[in-house]
Order: sequence, then structure tokens, then C-alpha cells
Amino acid sequence: MSVLDAVLVAGLAIVAGLAVYALLRLREIRARYAPILDVEGEVERAKSELTRLANDREAFAAAEAKRRTDLATQYAEAKAVYDHLRSEVALLEENIEDMSFGLYRPHYSFTTSDQFKGKLNDVYDQKKEMIRAGTAARCPVEWTVNNSKREGARMTKQNIKVMLRAFNGEVDAAVAKVGWNNVTRMEERIKRAFEAINASGTSSQITISPEYRDLALAELRLTHELEVKLHDEKEEQRQIRERIREEERAQREFEKAKADAEAEEARYQKALEKARADVEKAKGAELDKVNAKVGELEARLAEAHAKLQKATSMAQLTKSGNVYVISNIGSFGSETMFKIGMTRRLDPMERIYELGDASVPFDFDVHAMIYSENAPGLENAFHREFAEKRVNLVNMRKEYFNITLGEIEAFAKSQGVEVQFTKLAEAREYRETLAVRDAKKNGHAVPAAPTGGAPLPESLFAEAAERLG
Repeated sequence: MSVLDAVLVAGLAIVAGLAVYALLRLREIRARYAPILDVEGEVERAKSELTRLANDREAFAAAEAKRRTDLATQYAEAKAVYDHLRSEVALLEENIEDMSFGLYRPHYSFTTSDQFKGKLNDVYDQKKEMIRAGTAARCPVEWTVNNSKREGARMTKQNIKVMLRAFNGEVDAAVAKVGWNNVTRMEERIKRAFEAINASGTSSQITISPEYRDLALAELRLTHELEVKLHDEKEEQRQIRERIREEERAQREFEKAKADAEAEEARYQKALEKARADVEKAKGAELDKVNAKVGELEARLAEAHAKLQKATSMAQLTKSGNVYVISNIGSFGSETMFKIGMTRRLDPMERIYELGDASVPFDFDVHAMIYSENAPGLENAFHREFAEKRVNLVNMRKEYFNITLGEIEAFAKSQGVEVQFTKLAEAREYRETLAVRDAKKNGHAVPAAPTGGAPLPESLFAEAAERLG
């Protein structure tokens, strides 16, 4: 081996050693600074992820904004449809508790149902005549179809028929459903149908005439007012039948009282005749005893004769009777509500007992019982005087008034009626009921109900709650 080769080998050995040393140093440096290098890489990765997330957020925000815009548009459209449908449904709404009532003012002043029926028939005839004359709906344009005026006229006639059929259908539906609680709504339904159907005929320039609409409204109003009049006539007939039954019952009572008084008078007359015959035979102390008996029988005979005269008089006086003033604090919750009515019963309290029998929870209290030979007239005078203070301003046969007893007494005196008024209502059962409730509330013992039986709990679940407690 030459020197040159030896030098080359030595150089390569040195280079190899330096390379090994450099590699070991590099590993050492990497091992020492590996955490720093990892953080920097993580930072880069985080920046990259953050950039991606920012881009996603912007895309999401843009999509969300578009979605909200679309939803807002859809909501606005749906809300418009909802409002329209709600207004339409309101025309058919018949739930009294949720209804805003419109006050209906009658348009006709007929006094009988036959007059209403006659006017309603006139309206039907006018509608038919308008349709026959071609004035129910009009088209000012002479249309041409396929260069044919004849075909255009046929099309116009067909469209008019369709529009009138649609309008008449709405009118029939409104008339069929009209009642005391929705008449103003049905009027509005017809008016809206008129506007909507005329709007549908804009393209063909066909319109239903306002005169025909007014006849439809007249039909609706007449139908409604006819039903009201029929109801009033039915109620009036019921009242007349009740009056007749009351008169017949009173007349039977008078006739029975008269027959009883006649029998009683005859019995005492016979006994008196016998006693007078005994007077002629009696002597001494026995005579005094018989004379006393004669005096007693004469008094009873006079009393029986008076009863007979009264019964006969009341039977002949068809307007005689009693006007009563009664109240019911427990049932009506007011000390200023009075019923002023009239009865021709021989015993007027029977009528009061009937009124408080089953229709109200407590009995009526009587404040005054006024006899009159013209009881209906006196009753009507009271009703006219306090007409503005009626409880029911619609049904005049409901004889309840929000007034004070002093007002009733003052008017009675102005009519020349002298009667004793009972100022304080006893309201016995009502006041006893309040006492029982107070006792229960305060935890005091409550006497057992006179009808017997176990008392019911205050609440349906009170007993179960106590057991669970």
C-alpha cells in the first residue's frame, strides 16, 4: 500500500467518525429540543384548524341567516292565511262564552208572525223577479268568444249563473244558521261573500247588484225576527195557558169554599132551629143553658154566612186577587231584588210555596200581600212604575226588580194601598246555612242534619288527603 492510499484510508476513517459524531449530536439536540418542536407543530396545526373552523362558522352563519329569512317569509305568509281564516271562522263561531256579541236592532215593527211571513214571501218574490229580469247580476261588456258574440253571451250568462249560485248558497247557509246570538255575524258573512264573489268576477266584469245583496240581508233579518216573534208568541201562549190554569184553580177553590160555606151555614141553621125549639121546652137553669147555645149558634151562623158571601163575591169578581211582594236573599244573593206578582188563589200562600218548591234552593220571604178587586191592574201599575229597574230587560214576564222595599211601599201608598210591609226578610234556611258554614270553618261541632245520614266531606278529596297526611 502506498502512502497516498494510507492517507485516503485515514481521511475516510476521520470523515466516518465525524459523521457518526454529527449524527449522535443531532439526535442529542433533537432529543433535547423535541418538546419545542412539537409545540410549534401543534401551533401550526391549531392555526390551520382555527382557519377551517372560522370558514365553517361563516358558512353556517350565512346558511342560518338564509334559513331565518326563509322562515320569516313563510311565517308571514302563514300568519296572513291564519288571520284570514280566523276572521272567516269568527263568522261561524257559536260558542257563547267566547263570542263578542253585536247588539242587533230590529228592522221591522210587525206585531204578528203572519206579517213577518208575508214580508218574507215578498222578498222571495223580489229576488226571483230580479233573477228573471237579469238585474240580480250585470255585465256591461259584450264579450266575443271565437269571433262569436253569441258564444260570448252564453259564456257571460253561464258565469252570472255560477256567481249567483255561489252567493245564494252563502245566503242560504247564513239564513239556516242565524240565531239570536249570531245575527250580526251572519250579516257580515253575507256582506263578505258579496265582496269576495264580485272580486272573483272582476276579469269578466260581472258584478252582483247591491240591490240583490240588500234583499239577501232583508231575508236574513226577516228570518231572524220571525223566529224571535214565534218564540215570543209561544211564550205568550204559555203565559196565557198558565194564567188560565191559575184562574181555573182559583175558581175551583172559590166554588169549593162556597160549597163548604153553604154546607156549614145549613148545618148551623139546622142546629139553631133545633136549639130554638128546645128553648120553648126548657125551664130554669136549662133555659139559660139553651139560650147560651142559641147565641153561640147564631154567632157561628153569621160567621158561616160571611164566609159564603166572601166566597160568592170572589167567585163573581174575576179580577180580584192578591199582589205579592217577595224576596229570596239566599237564592239571588241580593237584599234589593224583589218579585212582584199576582195570584187569585183563595189562599195566596199556596202560590208562594209553589214558586219556592224546587226552582230555587231557599224559600221565598213574603214582605207584603195586597188584596185588590183589580189585582191584574194593580200588578201592571207596579210593573210600569219600576220598568227601568227590571232585572231582565228582554223578557217582560220575568217579574224581578232591583229596588228597595221603601220604593215599593211608597208607590203602594201613592195608589191608595194601605198594607203592612215586613221590612226584614227572615231567610231562615239561608241564615242557618251560613251559621253551619261558619261553624265548620271555625272547627266547631255542627249539629247533625235533621234528615239523617252521614255528612258529606267539604271536598271530594278531603278524606283521602287526611288519610295520606
